[in-house]
Amino acid sequence: MSITRLFTDHPSSVGETYGEHLAMASGFGLRMILGGLACLVHGLLPFLFVKTGSRQITTLHSTMVTNRQRQPMPAILDFVI
Repeated sequence: MSITRLFTDHPSSVGETYGEHLAMASGFGLRMILGGLACLVHGLLPFLFVKTGSRQITTLHSTMVTNRQRQPMPAILDFVI
């Protein structure tokens, strides 16, 4: 398998270019970090960020799972996940 395919097979399987996938994955990661920080603050100060964590999870699930059509990933890359 070529090095180029390592960077393009998975993004292609979700209908994205490498750049689009980089932007989407980075956006998801940032939302997860910020949502996690909000949950930590909420643990200490329960009157803050009451619905922020669950709202982030719902939004990310909707974007990543419910409203996205994927194609099967090649079996050769299953070990990476």
